[in-house]
Amino acid sequence: MIRLAKDTKVVYKEHFKGGDGTTKITNFINDPSDLNNMGRLYSRITLEPGASIGYHVHEGDRELFYFLQGTAEYNDNGEIRTVTAGDVAICPAGTGHSLANKTDETVEVIAVIVYEE
Repeated sequence: MIRLAKDTKVVYKEHFKGGDGTTKITNFINDPSDLNNMGRLYSRITLEPGASIGYHVHEGDRELFYFLQGTAEYNDNGEIRTVTAGDVAICPAGTGHSLANKTDETVEVIAVIVYEE
């Protein structure tokens, strides 16, 4: 199966998870069945300067970020870290995270959310 770029769903979320500005989410899957019902998200997340995803805790799933572009501030369960292109962040079930773009460049991340067994 091939899903063409023109067929992906793009969603804009204002103040996503209580964050600032607008988060652009380009969904690569249509529903969990695309991941054999083992996850619920496979997307590119775009944060323009000043935008952020607010702090939230994952229950029953974990989220993985692969940073494609830019520099961001990542809250790793209370520890603030700077992340850049090529870095990976993993937020296991029961822990929390947030992501903030405090630069003047765009931040792009590939995000995957998979269910815990």
